[in-house]
Amino acid sequence: MEDIKQYMKSIGHQARAASRLMAQAETAAKNRALLSIADAILHDSAKLIAENAKDVASAKANGLDAASVDRLTLTEKTVKGMAEGLQQIATLPDLIGSISDMSYRPSGIQVGKMRVPLGVVGIIYESRPNVTADAAGLCLKSGNACILRGGSEAIHSNQAIAACVHQGLREAGLPETAVQVVNTTDRAAVGELIAMKEYVDVIVPRGGKELIERISSEARIPVIKHLHGVCHVYIDDEADLAKAIRIADNAKTHRYGVCNAMETLLVNAGVAAKVLPELCKIYLDKGVELRGDDAARKLVAQMKAATEEDWHTEYLAAILSIRVVADLDEAIAHISTYGSQHTDSIVTENYTKAMRFLREVDSASVMVNASTRFADGFEYGLGAEIGISTDKIHARGPVGLEGLTSQKFIVLGSGQIRV
Repeated sequence: MEDIKQYMKSIGHQARAASRLMAQAETAAKNRALLSIADAILHDSAKLIAENAKDVASAKANGLDAASVDRLTLTEKTVKGMAEGLQQIATLPDLIGSISDMSYRPSGIQVGKMRVPLGVVGIIYESRPNVTADAAGLCLKSGNACILRGGSEAIHSNQAIAACVHQGLREAGLPETAVQVVNTTDRAAVGELIAMKEYVDVIVPRGGKELIERISSEARIPVIKHLHGVCHVYIDDEADLAKAIRIADNAKTHRYGVCNAMETLLVNAGVAAKVLPELCKIYLDKGVELRGDDAARKLVAQMKAATEEDWHTEYLAAILSIRVVADLDEAIAHISTYGSQHTDSIVTENYTKAMRFLREVDSASVMVNASTRFADGFEYGLGAEIGISTDKIHARGPVGLEGLTSQKFIVLGSGQIRV
């Protein structure tokens, strides 16, 4: 245990020192590093997939659930996506040092705000090895240092990606210690990381409910997080039904084990008989288990009865809850009661209803006529994301570059004194 303490303290000390250098780094150097990391990832694609295969085989042998194995697995497409995310981050404006809201006060001083890095960001995550590249890229561009603690199930994948990151940092003349991947699978390292307030400025947990609950309750450092992804799609009685079927199908079946997948479908009673039989046939053909209220089950015989617990559940699996609602008010009330403030979507051609949904649904991402699967940093043009926040202070929704920065007040004077 003492070895873990010393190891984590050493990482923290190096990260703090690196964060000061990263805060001073020029935009050109940061972009060079990002592009070099992307090149290294593409060049080492076969190696990354081979190392990942070791993790996947071990995960399956240890009985890891299907959703986690899905998130763990790297393919040529996902490796290419990691590189594209880094390339996109390189094209984004550098926010660090930007000044806004400058104004003169009656005293003659000018007051404004400057965008600055957070400092050292600790990221604790499970399964998703792509987080290693995404987090490194976002922290690098936003002038932060980061400490990455991936799950033991992805140790080979994360170390292989980290090697690409360090290669890119070296080529750009930036400190390798700006991105450190914890190389021990000992869970005690997590306890140390979330308590190192002298070295770490913010913690971002990405993983299952148990992990996030633990981090939220035990951390002595501010946490950016979301706990659940109980996402909804509401099909209104004034929806384009062909559009609604495409959206509701994609929102659930594009990928099951992700936080922005739809878990509950709400359908207006006025169109339920028209849309549910056709849509549920698609779900059943794809092997999705359906659980519905009485009104929905009358329309689709293969549907099981939903329980109260189902409306609260993030399945992360091929299971979907379905409820027929009277109107928009009942849909919003359901989301307010059972939702997780993550992502919710309405399908409607009525502008007034769409605007009401946008205003009244209190979620980090609220959508009109689009799949909930778009709630993602890459799709939002952030280059990538370090996580999704359902908190209301500082960062909300997919957390990209801006979410990894803060602002400080700056004052410009010409000799003024207060009288």
